[in-house]
Amino acid sequence: MSHNTFGHLFRVTTWGESHGPALGCVVDGCPPGLALTEAEIQHWLDRRRPGTSRFVTQRREPDAVRILSGVFSDERTGGQITTGTPISLMIENVDQRSKDYSDIARQFRPGHADYAYFAKYGVRDYRGGGRSSARETAARVAAGAVARKVLGEGVRIRAALVRIGSEAIDPRRWDWDATEQNPFWAPDPEAAARWETYLDGLRKDLSSVGAIVEVHAEGVPAGWGAPLYGKLDAELASALMSINAAKAVEIGEGFAAAALSGQENADEMRMGPDGPVFASNHAGGILGGISTGQTVIARVAFKPTSSIPTPRLSLDETGAEVEVRTTGRHDPCVAIRAAPVAEAMTACVLADAFLRHRAQTGGGAFVPGQSGRR
Repeated sequence: MSHNTFGHLFRVTTWGESHGPALGCVVDGCPPGLALTEAEIQHWLDRRRPGTSRFVTQRREPDAVRILSGVFSDERTGGQITTGTPISLMIENVDQRSKDYSDIARQFRPGHADYAYFAKYGVRDYRGGGRSSARETAARVAAGAVARKVLGEGVRIRAALVRIGSEAIDPRRWDWDATEQNPFWAPDPEAAARWETYLDGLRKDLSSVGAIVEVHAEGVPAGWGAPLYGKLDAELASALMSINAAKAVEIGEGFAAAALSGQENADEMRMGPDGPVFASNHAGGILGGISTGQTVIARVAFKPTSSIPTPRLSLDETGAEVEVRTTGRHDPCVAIRAAPVAEAMTACVLADAFLRHRAQTGGGAFVPGQSGRR
């Protein structure tokens, strides 16, 4: 019962460690007949890949994915399609530097999972944190590429970095196109320029910082999710919270809703030509655990990178007090590469919700003013 699997009908099991020979995932529950190639998965992995700017770890990993099972090259259709059987994906590790961690082989890094893993298992992989390393998220991004295929082009999932430390974007300048034009996935170009100076200063100070990623899922139909124990927002919060270094998740207004009045928080509705039209989206596209047809919006907060070269007080495995200083290659802000991961986890949750909804209801949704399901 190691809990390396998530999802219900669309199930993902990830495997591998940061400094092992490879890592990957097995995706079970993907419907048959979907076009799927390594190149299509690689597109999403390249967005998360390390070493792409001076603001992220300089570990040089191509993150080249291989599909080992679950697809078939059908001469009749002229393409490679899913078969409905488990899809196994593998990504080799090629640029490990395990010697960088020899000094902390018996020491617990403050703020890291070292001690928690050791307390649970009595053994830990100190090389880059092993299973607790953010390197594991490459497998999630690969799985997310499969999930996007299940969802189709009607659902669009995008994420952006909206805050680094105390430096936030100006929401009035939000531009989705800008997220592809700077190394931070920032929707505000002016904020991205400030962040460069901010992070350069942090690196010189041998420190790190946390950040917030916001993810939007557009085109999600009304009706996905379930009351009480299968809430779409609960599933989404769980998936986002499972990302390495995540410490908080909110849906829609989130914690800010506690400061609103009932009148302010209620998303008023009017009838439009194709169904309900909402005047606002404080609920983040989910009410009662079920999607409303509005954009699903979530935010996830990430803590500062724990592996820093500044000496910190801690303990070793014998209980002796030590001073820990972590060398090696690390992100000054681990959340910079978290936007593609948040997108992938959202895609997996929504693909699972879609398949579960289709299994229970046939896939349609009731629309006010219209007969039957749409």
